[in-house]
Amino acid sequence: MKLNYRRTFFIGLAFLSISAFWQLYDSIVPLILKNTFKMDEVLTGAIMAIDNVLALFLLPLFGALSDRVDTRFGKRMPFIVLGTVFAVVFMMLIPRADQAVNFPLFFVALGVTLISMGTYRSPAVALMPDLTPKPLRSKANAVINLMGAVGYIYALAVISLLVKETDKPDYTLVFALVAVLMVIAVVILVVTIDEKKQAAKISGETASQAFVDEKDDESKTGPLPSDVRKSLIFLLASIFLWFTAYNAVTTAYSRYAIEVWGLKGGSFANSLMVAGAAAIVSYIPIGIIASSIGRKKTILAGILMITATYICGFLFRQYSPWINVVFAFTGIGWSAINVNSYPMVVEMSRSGDVGKYTGYYYTFSMAAQIFTPIFSGFFLKISYRTLFPYAVVFSLLSFCTMLMVMHGDSRPPKRASRLEHFDTAD
Repeated sequence: MKLNYRRTFFIGLAFLSISAFWQLYDSIVPLILKNTFKMDEVLTGAIMAIDNVLALFLLPLFGALSDRVDTRFGKRMPFIVLGTVFAVVFMMLIPRADQAVNFPLFFVALGVTLISMGTYRSPAVALMPDLTPKPLRSKANAVINLMGAVGYIYALAVISLLVKETDKPDYTLVFALVAVLMVIAVVILVVTIDEKKQAAKISGETASQAFVDEKDDESKTGPLPSDVRKSLIFLLASIFLWFTAYNAVTTAYSRYAIEVWGLKGGSFANSLMVAGAAAIVSYIPIGIIASSIGRKKTILAGILMITATYICGFLFRQYSPWINVVFAFTGIGWSAINVNSYPMVVEMSRSGDVGKYTGYYYTFSMAAQIFTPIFSGFFLKISYRTLFPYAVVFSLLSFCTMLMVMHGDSRPPKRASRLEHFDTAD
């Protein structure tokens, strides 16, 4: 049985639109909060954490709700379409509120936009496994992640090209172009994918093949042994710590680049694009390395690499083209961590508990992304120069906890297809 790449490409359009929005949100909203509404770093961090707080409640709620809904358009598609419509309408009020310096309008528009995004993120992610036979989901997930990377880079490119070097930039066109991409992506998705028809077809194909999950054959049941549970706790702590470091940098970077390095307009996005591109091209070699030396060693190497880039970032007193080189290694280090950590969590799961352990992974990563914008904001309020040392501390702490992880490191077999090395949890 072969993966239907055409269908998977169109399914991935939903994730592309989601990734484009979140990159726009992380890059521009902190600037609006700081420069237009004159908020300090702590309050800015608190507002930036709202999306992750909402995600803890909305993602499982609407994921489960879309499991039970059955319409003539399918289970997931109504959430994707309605969520996109509301998100696009209200996100366009954000730059308008920025220009009018109207905080009540800004807060309401941002809140409704984040809720709208939260209502369809889980259904959009669930659409892929719904319409993909189980043995082919790794390849399909790789395609989905590549589509997400396209959306991420598109948003950064728009920011880099269109945000002007002025004291009061107008972000309307930037938001509009991301909104247009979101609409076009979802329209194409709806036109090309008949969810209900495809789901019935996939269900029939899966039943006829009588696929067996190798994990179920292992008959692993009952509570985890104490040593495995200890490893899981240390791994989840590591996930929290490295997300605490990384998300602090990505959330505050646009402000740091302007305040410390004196960059103007949207030029700060160039370094982030370099990091994203480097992460994408490094997925395959990192997957090959992990298959040879193991996931744990690959993660530890990634932590050391990304920590070194945080140190280098601190050493730059002003902008230099060498910063792009540093960020390329940031992307490589992060992909080494990100590609291998989720499989290690799942490796420790019991039969039938993969979904629960996936929930553990996202709970700890989301918790870090709630905590770090606020906590790092206290230090940024003292000085922006604290950003990279803050990241170094938490990154090194994650290295220490990762050393204590003794399970989940079975060397994965070499993938049948190079594309499968792109398969990650994000």
